[in-house]
Amino acid sequence: EVQLVESGGGLVQAGGSLRLSCAVSGFTFDVKAIGWFRQAPGKEREWVSCVEKKNGETFLANSVKDRFTISDDNAQNTVYLQMKSLKPGDTAVYYCAAGPYCTSQTRFFGVWGPGTLVTVSS
Repeated sequence: EVQLVESGGGLVQAGGSLRLSCAVSGFTFDVKAIGWFRQAPGKEREWVSCVEKKNGETFLANSVKDRFTISDDNAQNTVYLQMKSLKPGDTAVYYCAAGPYCTSQTRFFGVWGPGTLVTVSS
């Protein structure tokens, strides 16, 4: 069984930065991809980024590709989402999830963390 726990969320002013962490534990060798998603109040869950564990290939949504970076620290079993130039529209609960490959479709990710709240003030 795989467990995921996000951390690093908080309140930040527009233009600021945050780094989110996704700690992966359990049967980590079963994890093929880690995705980041976010869900703002009253909106559907939105794909943000993903990393393929076997080769480190990364993917970013167009809405964040110039501001966010995803990285994978295999030694620490942690995936990071570095977020810069944050905007009020980035306010959401951010989730990491484990899946068989990188995709923007939430239904392919079987294990989810509880989420961490990011609030960007204007």
